[in-house]
Amino acid sequence: MAEAIVETERMTLQFLGDVEVLDRLDALALQFADADNSFRAPLVQADIASTAHRFDDARGYLARAAQSGAAREAIERQALAIDQACGVGLETVLAARRGLAAASGRLEDLVPLGALLADLERFAEADAVYRQAFSSYDDVSPFPLAWTCFQLGMLWGELVPVPDPNLAAHWYRRAITYLPGYVKARVHLAEIYTSQRRTDVAEALLLPALANRDPEVRWRLADVMIAQGRLEEAEEQLDAARSGFDEILGKHLLAFADHAAEFYAGSGNDQGRALELARTNVANRPTRRAFMQERAMAAAANESASGLHEASGAAIPVC
Repeated sequence: MAEAIVETERMTLQFLGDVEVLDRLDALALQFADADNSFRAPLVQADIASTAHRFDDARGYLARAAQSGAAREAIERQALAIDQACGVGLETVLAARRGLAAASGRLEDLVPLGALLADLERFAEADAVYRQAFSSYDDVSPFPLAWTCFQLGMLWGELVPVPDPNLAAHWYRRAITYLPGYVKARVHLAEIYTSQRRTDVAEALLLPALANRDPEVRWRLADVMIAQGRLEEAEEQLDAARSGFDEILGKHLLAFADHAAEFYAGSGNDQGRALELARTNVANRPTRRAFMQERAMAAAANESASGLHEASGAAIPVC
């Protein structure tokens, strides 16, 4: 039962943007640990810690699960996901992912393989694997298909060296067709529409997602309003987004550091805070993408500082 609850809650976070999921999962982990002294408790705790990006904690729980007699396969599955998320031993992870995907041919194994190939900048292979995952699916739940479409949107909208916003938008729209409540897909698609000056369409995408309390929705709605010249309304949305990020960072810093860094580097307008969060993220999960984000934040922070000095006429200190 605990494992099923974790899976359901993780889907609620992934698809619906319910940021209170991690609070509920932490409470579940404590209750389950009190009620069960078998290997299942540390396995569940590892799964929850990994969902919250507390990867060091997750590895500790996996070690306890192994000592308590957990099956090797269950431990290796979680360890594989942690290594991939942290960018550790990626060629070894790739071999394992290829083996799992070849053995099962299932979407659930193919999509993580596609994500890893994208991390390794093998973009054409990633696209092919995602499409294989899509065509291999023969069940009725819309969630796996929406997930695959979203990954393809990310691939072509954010990961390839020269993004193709129209292709990315195509996949985000398909994700929303499968799952209308897919908050992250709405946020990413609205971002593309805003960049294309289709702000009315972007706003219509975001408004139904406001109830989910994901601060990224408020942030992107503020960007829409700025583009429309509705600056007072935009400021209200930015204040709400800032408050939302501060609240979740206070409780789950590692889970949201990268997203919050993007906010503060953008319309959140605090380059120092953005760099601080990007460094926190790199320390926790030193992936290629995290390093790229940190470098971009550092450059922006230096540029911002130089601009301030120039504006004030103050001399730049030489260290």
